[in-house]
Amino acid sequence: MAEFGRRGVLAGTAAALAMPWVASAQAAGVKIGLVAVQTGPAAALGTHLKDGFMQGLKHLDGKLGGLGASVVDIDDELRPEVAVTKVRAALERDKVDFVVGVVFSNILGAIARPVTESGTFLISTNAGPSTYAGRGCNPNLFVTSYNNDQVHSVMGEAAETSGYKKVFVLVPNYQAGKDAVAGFKSRFKGQVVDEVYVPLNQLDFSAELAKIAAAKPDAIFTFMPGGLGVNLVRQYRQAGLAHIPFLSTFTVDESTLPAQQDAALGFFSACPWAPNLDNATNQRFVRDFEAGYNYVPGSYAAQSYDAAMLLDSAIRKVGGNLANKDALRAALKAADFASVRGPFRFGANHYPVQDFWLCKVVKRADGKFATETVRKVLTDNVDPYAAECRM
Repeated sequence: MAEFGRRGVLAGTAAALAMPWVASAQAAGVKIGLVAVQTGPAAALGTHLKDGFMQGLKHLDGKLGGLGASVVDIDDELRPEVAVTKVRAALERDKVDFVVGVVFSNILGAIARPVTESGTFLISTNAGPSTYAGRGCNPNLFVTSYNNDQVHSVMGEAAETSGYKKVFVLVPNYQAGKDAVAGFKSRFKGQVVDEVYVPLNQLDFSAELAKIAAAKPDAIFTFMPGGLGVNLVRQYRQAGLAHIPFLSTFTVDESTLPAQQDAALGFFSACPWAPNLDNATNQRFVRDFEAGYNYVPGSYAAQSYDAAMLLDSAIRKVGGNLANKDALRAALKAADFASVRGPFRFGANHYPVQDFWLCKVVKRADGKFATETVRKVLTDNVDPYAAECRM
């Protein structure tokens, strides 16, 4: 996992060096503070996020809305206090016009207030906690991914329609893990035989696997991002538990599959996007991303690519006038761009309204591992907290 993360970061660095517009701001340009974890087991997720945004800038010839674009790279180190310090520096010293990125919800929770209260727009390309979807919605915060609950509810629906009566739940102990459980339970009406929370840095799941074996559930539901997911999947297969259906979110995806490989085959995930979605924008994105970075993009990359296109459309709509915050906010809300997901729009809370898919891990003809859509589960779905937003 760490080796894959280093390769991804090096690829992104090499690409940046090849594009002089990334290294320096241009007159009357736009400056982006790009927040992505680049330290520790979760670094591969941050690499996907960064590379996805940079691919968007490549397709836009290094411009956003016609303005030259530059990027300030911010490694949050998956430490909220570090993220706040670095983001404040980007706002006060570097004078960034937008803050974009964020893999984990605890990091978003730490930086949301400093960014938005400064009058700067924050575009979260992955973290989508419920805390900002409902009463905590913010006029300066937009999310290009999803509300955390939504994706997990897809698996709740899948478990329900598959006729599973007993499911074992295993998630990390932080806000996104709690949202995962809430989302799953919102649509699964059977019995949760056990609900286990583990530390965000846990890599040995032997005790939890013993509990699963003893409980003999019809299926398990888990949300384990990054290095947690790599180890869990390997250990799950090694423990001889693969006969128990593995339903997951962000546990088997394009960021973890290079390390999981055959151990993940046939395991399920849920997402608003997959590399095989059949639309022209997505086909171009996946083709050029793989050619440029030499790996299959995951949702972290796709959602960041969409963020670049969102910014381009909004800045273009206001004629490059970044000072008119009200007009810029309305232009962002309009989401007038072609998404890799196909149909996409923002709800009243600035979270997407979109389709969601049940996906399965496959091995492609070229030997690479990827997720592919099995069937659409939710259509034009509005997150469950949007009605509480009073913007």
